[in-house]
Amino acid sequence: MNIAVAVKVVPDDQDITVAPDRSLDSSKAHQIASEYDLNAIEAAAQLAEAEGARLVAISASNAKAGDMKVRKSILSRGPEELLMIADDAYAFADSRTTAKALAKLVGDVEGGVDLVVCGDGSADMYAGQVNVQLASVLGVPCINSVTAMRMENGALVVERTLDDVVEEIEVALPAVVGVSPDIALPRIAGMREILAAGKKPATVNDAAAAGVDTNGTVEIDSVVAPELADRKREIFDTKNDGDLDAFIDAVAGVIR
Repeated sequence: MNIAVAVKVVPDDQDITVAPDRSLDSSKAHQIASEYDLNAIEAAAQLAEAEGARLVAISASNAKAGDMKVRKSILSRGPEELLMIADDAYAFADSRTTAKALAKLVGDVEGGVDLVVCGDGSADMYAGQVNVQLASVLGVPCINSVTAMRMENGALVVERTLDDVVEEIEVALPAVVGVSPDIALPRIAGMREILAAGKKPATVNDAAAAGVDTNGTVEIDSVVAPELADRKREIFDTKNDGDLDAFIDAVAGVIR
């Protein structure tokens, strides 16, 4: 059994700066695996370990994603191999374009893929549509918001925690699942796992070398930070009854 887990590499949001025109500058940001995909990696790794399956990480991300530190971060968490398309065309690609690239990588996995595990959404765009689009491209079923999964009699059994019930679904493989962030707590790789990750196979190509079409159906016009709200900066001295009454009136005026 082969399992693939999709991972988006994104700029660390702590390193992103906002320019006066509200545009975002990530040129000096470190690259990291999307935090939501860390849960997906862990869930896929636990299933692979339980079933004796082979786990391969696949990624279509920006041109800096192939950094050795990033590759080790992904491979130290359970995957045995990494297949990546690192190209700036995927920095802000629409879900369909990303899905087609991931489908190409799925096809490159030796022996084929029985199950693709995706996170809830990427930490940068968080469209939450790549798993659905990937299933569409591959022509396989897709189940979202999965909170637990296991193999049973050759089929995948998943749980979805809804408002007041836990839904259990059995799906035949191959399939794509989108997992909830609370499905599994990401492991912290130790020095042994990090050193071993450097020896695991990793194939990184740009879009041209990978032979994928980067022409999307959606064009992003801009990505900017929200406008800062004006602050009144009023300070009330609560020791003064008059100021206290004014404070209460001010708060009441806002929440009415």
